[in-house]
Amino acid sequence: MTALPDIPLPAGIRSRTVDGINGLRMHVLEAGFETKGRPCILLLHGFPELAFSWRKVMPTLAAAGYHVIAPDQRGYGRTTGWTADYDGDLTPFSLLNLVRDALALVSAFGYRQVDLAGHDFGSPVAAWCALIRPDVFRSVTLMSAPFGGPPPLPFDTVDTPAKPPAEDPVHRELAALPRPRKHYQWYYSTRAANADMQHAPQGVHDFLRAYYHHKSADWTDNKPYPLKAWSADELAKLPTYYVMDLNETMAQTVAKEMPSPAAIAANQWLPDSELAYYSAEYGRTGFQGGLQWYRYGTSGTLNSEMQLFAGRSIDVPSCFISGMQDWGTHQRPGVFETMQTRACTKMLGCHLVDGAGHWVQQEQPAEVSRLLLDFLAKAGTA
Repeated sequence: MTALPDIPLPAGIRSRTVDGINGLRMHVLEAGFETKGRPCILLLHGFPELAFSWRKVMPTLAAAGYHVIAPDQRGYGRTTGWTADYDGDLTPFSLLNLVRDALALVSAFGYRQVDLAGHDFGSPVAAWCALIRPDVFRSVTLMSAPFGGPPPLPFDTVDTPAKPPAEDPVHRELAALPRPRKHYQWYYSTRAANADMQHAPQGVHDFLRAYYHHKSADWTDNKPYPLKAWSADELAKLPTYYVMDLNETMAQTVAKEMPSPAAIAANQWLPDSELAYYSAEYGRTGFQGGLQWYRYGTSGTLNSEMQLFAGRSIDVPSCFISGMQDWGTHQRPGVFETMQTRACTKMLGCHLVDGAGHWVQQEQPAEVSRLLLDFLAKAGTA
């Protein structure tokens, strides 16, 4: 770790590593660590991000009295102890094992109860933490990715046994559209995806610049609305970072939306000096560690494994925060509504923040911090 460059962190945040976390040496960022006995909030990032993505909200949460912990999750950044061989075992990247990672980390710090927030792919990890171990994860804030609950069990199959799940026909239908398309999660599950991004023609830095721009409120065509169904015609309404052109890589997809030099210079939520940390880390590690999460999700294992919790809901106080310009809220038709009506039984707030796309805690950190602290006060855990 000593050979790695310093992280451009705001005052009050420190970087450290913690050994023995479910087989990992986990890199974490911490704020509010000076005072013992504080309540703890754990922050889980998504893809393609890092613990660094929480840098703008951590000082505010610490100033409000929290010990704030944000790890580089399994497969990411400066956390080590994982391997991401495309032909290797996906089990370490299962959602149950990611829950184990979170539980082991807060236990290592001595906490028996914590508050929890997760963004993007960190959101389902946070949701499952709260559903499986509500005694430990006493409140949960989900960001940008709503939670629809566990997959159902098949019933009444004694005389008509359930058929094994077939491939989702929507992929063939997407490929057969007049403008042939593919879903990004299945692209992320392909062998070529990592090299396509790590060795992007424009370089990792410009790839990430275009990717973050395309999914942000700065891209003015991000005007999301609910889709009517999980069908090819409806999914094709999503921007190309979700439903890509069939024969293009993600690097090619976002290159078309690369912001101008003037727009980059004017960007205050992710200046080039901070983007340089992401690009250096992903240039060093590649993307496969994060892509393994998608591969687990599309492998068919997810549903059968998580059916163990069929019928269960998140029963701790919960909150949802997303950017008003974030298509992630609606990319799975009906899930946003199901989260509020069935999957979370104590939903205390559902907030769409104007002026933010997918990177809500980076684009609008002051408002996200305010919403988080208001929720924690309502939840009674503050």
